[in-house]
Amino acid sequence: MSAAVMVEGSRQPTASDTGRWPVRSVFFLNGLVCAAYIVSLPALKSAHGLSDSGIGLVSLVFALSALVAMQAAGRLVSAVGSGAVLRRSLLTMPPLLVALGFVPGFGWLLAVVTVFGLVHGTTDAAMNAHAVGVERRTDRRVLGSCHAAWSVSAVAASLAMGAMAAAAMDLPARCAVVAVVALTGGLFAMRHLRQPRPDDRERAPDVAPPRRRVRWSRNTVLLGLTAAVLMVCEGGVLGWGGVLLHDARGASLTLSAGALTGYALGQTVGRTLGDAAATRWGARSVFAIGGALGIAGLAVGIGASEPLAAIGGFAVGGLGLSVQLPLLFSEVGRAASDDASAAVAVARFTSFAYMGILLGPGLIGTMADMIGLVSTMSALVPLLTIATAVTVGFSLRRR
Repeated sequence: MSAAVMVEGSRQPTASDTGRWPVRSVFFLNGLVCAAYIVSLPALKSAHGLSDSGIGLVSLVFALSALVAMQAAGRLVSAVGSGAVLRRSLLTMPPLLVALGFVPGFGWLLAVVTVFGLVHGTTDAAMNAHAVGVERRTDRRVLGSCHAAWSVSAVAASLAMGAMAAAAMDLPARCAVVAVVALTGGLFAMRHLRQPRPDDRERAPDVAPPRRRVRWSRNTVLLGLTAAVLMVCEGGVLGWGGVLLHDARGASLTLSAGALTGYALGQTVGRTLGDAAATRWGARSVFAIGGALGIAGLAVGIGASEPLAAIGGFAVGGLGLSVQLPLLFSEVGRAASDDASAAVAVARFTSFAYMGILLGPGLIGTMADMIGLVSTMSALVPLLTIATAVTVGFSLRRR
């Protein structure tokens, strides 16, 4: 029996015993560093005299590097264990963030961003695999709260970076402050990322069984395509919601930012409550309810003529969509035969989701040039409807 689920006398297992709070802390730290990098892009653009296409290339290199790393991360996690991967990546990402503030030229910037993307992609796949392993071992949902931790840390990092910039701290100093916080947290968290005992390897999330070929399954592909759709919708709101409010609805620049704020707020609330809801009512029911809220919210957000009503719609959309992706991660992991297969499946699934967030905003921009932004964004509603219906009907179990 797993040491994490044994009862010692009358003591009940704590969140630390089961691995829930350590993996949440990994998501938090990853979000902290990634958000600090994203918020630093305008300063990097100015420091290196880059054009819009130049900073676009930086973002593309980061995303493609992460995507490449995700393809290999499943095998790596299967071979050495998710905890072993995370214990190293938690120590690697903060120094890379610091390096961004000191790179002497554009070529060095691309080189550092490439490595940063590779480490981020590996971390992203490993931390989701670790969370799936915790769920498999304890039969308790944790992915929703993990993604909530990421969202909270991203907001915290963006606010902190903005406050430090307002205090006239330069970019290297701002990056160093966040890096010190992340490194300190990583040193603390890595001590609690559970290392399995020899008799506990089958059920532990940090597991390294013999390597073997894991085939693609139809269900993984279907769930992955749904994840891509969800990320296209999310990228559409985050990347184009404010533009739509400003250009098509006449909202001020300040008010148009409410599209992102409303969506993020709804998303954070939904992910905080998602685990408990799925445990009580089942994954299929919660996914369907989330889909209905997401569809209704996007329809209002895109179609409402009043900016405040649209912001409210985007908030409801964020609330609904927030629960769907964690449920898909959980389903992919729970459907696997063992933790090694789950690690590979989760890495493949993560690639689908990442492609959605990578390609979505660009595709929306291309289509908007041809048929208009409102019409393009409106197409997200039936797309989400189809993805939700197919997933609920064919891919998700009730629990």
